[in-house]
Amino acid sequence: MMRRLLFACLAAFAGALFAPRASAQTDVGPTLGQIVKRGALICGVTAAPGFAQRDGSGEWRGFDVDFCRAVASAVLDDPSKARFVELSPKARVGALQSGAVDLLASASPWTQARDAGQKLIYAGIFLYDGQGFIVRRQRGFNSVQDLDGAAICIEQGTPYELVVADFFRARKAKYDPKLYASLEDAAKAYDDGKCDALTADVTTLHGVRIGLTAPADHAVLPDLVSKSPRGPLVRQGDDQWFNIVRWTLFAMLDAEELDVSKANADAALSSEKPQIRRLLGVDGAHGGDLGLSEDWAYRIIKHVGNYADVFERNLGQGAPFAMERRLNALWSKGGLMYAPPVR
Repeated sequence: MMRRLLFACLAAFAGALFAPRASAQTDVGPTLGQIVKRGALICGVTAAPGFAQRDGSGEWRGFDVDFCRAVASAVLDDPSKARFVELSPKARVGALQSGAVDLLASASPWTQARDAGQKLIYAGIFLYDGQGFIVRRQRGFNSVQDLDGAAICIEQGTPYELVVADFFRARKAKYDPKLYASLEDAAKAYDDGKCDALTADVTTLHGVRIGLTAPADHAVLPDLVSKSPRGPLVRQGDDQWFNIVRWTLFAMLDAEELDVSKANADAALSSEKPQIRRLLGVDGAHGGDLGLSEDWAYRIIKHVGNYADVFERNLGQGAPFAMERRLNALWSKGGLMYAPPVR
């Protein structure tokens, strides 16, 4: 009798342990709960060409904006339910800490001090950026190694100034620093021919290039002399919300790797590839652990697109920036973009 009872208990335990996971949503965390109750995601952005700017009709457009819309799609199945609050660089951290926004898409580059000292956490890297140089094509500069002795326009009192000094000192090379009070002044001086090169983060330089007198005459060198990884920021302490934002990025990268895009998302629902079926929620139960529906990734791709869709539309060949993917290409194409699979 005792033996039969023991086996019955073990069988019940094993059944509970190995039973398929239910697709029902888990408990809703504080941030997700507020967003669902409000019916909108509030996203903090800082105005910058290609990343967050209003078009002629007042609609927000850009790389950061599209990421916020991707998160709104995952949570609310509607990219239009992403609301945007324009924040200055100084106001960003306080707005997220206070709960005035749910997410910062536009933020300063990821550093240890910012990650650990502000009670905020980066959910991932959605752009590998770094300090570089823009030069005139006719000068024949092909890399930073060719800039020995060059006059370089620099925004004074910024990390750009220190990075350039360290770079040339380490190589025992010479340069002529031309310091200006603002990036705008430095860019104008460069455009006027007062410097051989202008230095700033590469994404910033692409924005500067399209505002020069003859943009096609200038090129951003491929080299980086510093690391400035960028990504979305959330408050510490809400792991569910952190995971939602992080897996929004991962799903966009996985979709690109699997060739699932905004254009073919519906057709992909009929794919026989197990990886695609899991990603789109056709097979398996991969939404409940996030507090989302099983088709959360399909919603992102259908409404906004995969990572390539968003990059090319806002920063790449489909935009005035005309940025090459470089480090932001998939790991399988020579870049650093790599995401865990949905399974």
